Amino acid sequence: MKRAPIDFVIAWVDGGDPLWLEEKNKYLAQEFGEESVIDKGDYRYRDWGLLPYWFRAVEAYAPWVRKIHFVTCGQHPDWLKLDHPKLHIVDHKDYIPEEFLPTFNSHTIELNMHRIRGLSEQFVYFNDDMFITRPVKPDDFFHKGLPRDVFALDAIYCATGSAGSYNCNDVAVINDHFDKRKQCRKYWKKWFRPEYTLRKNYRTAALLPWHWFPGFYYQHLPSNFLKSTLETVWELEGDLLAATSREKFRSKLHVNQWLFKYWQLADGKFAPMRLENGHCYHLRDKGVGGLCESIRTNKYQLICINDTDQTTDFEKKKADIIAAFETILPAKSSFER
Repeated sequence: MKRAPIDFVIAWVDGGDPLWLEEKNKYLAQEFGEESVIDKGDYRYRDWGLLPYWFRAVEAYAPWVRKIHFVTCGQHPDWLKLDHPKLHIVDHKDYIPEEFLPTFNSHTIELNMHRIRGLSEQFVYFNDDMFITRPVKPDDFFHKGLPRDVFALDAIYCATGSAGSYNCNDVAVINDHFDKRKQCRKYWKKWFRPEYTLRKNYRTAALLPWHWFPGFYYQHLPSNFLKSTLETVWELEGDLLAATSREKFRSKLHVNQWLFKYWQLADGKFAPMRLENGHCYHLRDKGVGGLCESIRTNKYQLICINDTDQTTDFEKKKADIIAAFETILPAKSSFER
């Protein structure tokens, strides 16, 4: 039987583009006042110089991907071959409704992905800090038409600067549409699996007594989605998603793309996977020796290199990580000029 196509979607912005910065700061001033023009989250946009290695990794480790949808606000790197047969350049205006534009809100960019022209039913969404670092197969992402995922209940961590507010808003929607006890009876064989590890299974068991979902374990790694999931949630919660999409910048009142992931988990529309397939490295004041070693040794299938406001020695860390990628992916890909 022929395998259904799988696409990759990656969102990228050139945070150093003067025209983009000018427009961003104009809307920041309108929304928050002149004192907020300097966005405290500027670290989210700085360039680590790693995008070429994302494309090299896809070509080397996932040559089976059908199409790469490269989502930008009209920008693209000078080195990228725009006419590559596997590449689809997607401007925000190509798929995000006009009433939501312009946007500097990553939630808007992600919540509307199902509108991308030609997007396959099965797709994997990457932030631009998420990389493949050893060979992967289609079955690592989708099995018998279902997205691979790890199910584990969790308590939501809420603190200043955390993503807890988005998490809470997402889970509130899940509890409006699903009864935990009923879903557990239907899908308990997917809720408890040896590949999740004893710790994750125990945590799920400990949170079973309550009839509502307290939260879900989330891996900060690429997300496997069915396009139809996004369409379903928009059909049922369109006003809520539109309210988030109208905001130019992220807010604690928003939902985000995790809602689609949690919906698939609660609805049983996923295939269990191993927990240890990837790792997220949060860059702070410590060195990046462990991260670089994992790249050089192809330790994981997937990694996330998560920049933070506590990252120190940026230029040195950047050079060290690039050097690590050069050891495994030294040659240009066909996506590069």
